Amino acid sequence: MNESVRSTERPSERRTAARSSVVWDAVRPYVEDAGGVDVLDIGGGTGGFAVRVARLGARVTVVDPSPDALAALGRRARELEVEVSAQQGDLATLLDVVEPRSADVVLCHGVLEVVDDPVAALATLREVLRPGGVLSLLVAQRHAAVVARAMAGHFGQALALLDAPAGERDGRTSHRFTAAEATALLGQAGFSVDAVHGVRVFADLVPGSLLDLEPGATAALVELERAVAERAEYLPLAAQLHLLAH
Repeated sequence: MNESVRSTERPSERRTAARSSVVWDAVRPYVEDAGGVDVLDIGGGTGGFAVRVARLGARVTVVDPSPDALAALGRRARELEVEVSAQQGDLATLLDVVEPRSADVVLCHGVLEVVDDPVAALATLREVLRPGGVLSLLVAQRHAAVVARAMAGHFGQALALLDAPAGERDGRTSHRFTAAEATALLGQAGFSVDAVHGVRVFADLVPGSLLDLEPGATAALVELERAVAERAEYLPLAAQLHLLAH
């Protein structure tokens, strides 16, 4: 059984395992290096992902605008006896706190949705990557958001989001992207996309009580998520898209 599932005990952690396993599987080969790699986690918050990366031997820097989140990150890192550097900032001020060409891997998970100019934000991330470096980008996916709005009875919001341009916010202060839109934005910022994964294709639809009460359900769901992550026909169902680019 995968580490992310085997080590999970509490109900909230079971749900997290089902939602994050595809991203972790994709990123891990780039950060698991005995010699250590330099990883920048922009918007890494309380360090749920960053600490796991640091445990693999990477040198991790988290940049986040929230001092409370960074304080929680520090506590988490101390509890697990790993070192993670914390800097207060955001994408707009990133080059004030991080040197250009200083990262082998950049993690940008759940951040592009809330910036004013996604292309400019991606161009900034490209500046901090070293030649040959990898960007891990996780964004909210438009088609699944339309379905979610409709199922919640918010038909007007679903209609407005249906054909909204990629650079336009959806009325909830966030951008949503299709796979084609995210790929195009990365291309405009000078990136080449290596892989696209669908994330949370089924995880958000499965009742939490099933994962809590049914033995083996989390492991089976994780296996299913992995099986459909790279199948193009399931991308429109994914709550999030994960793209690897260089």
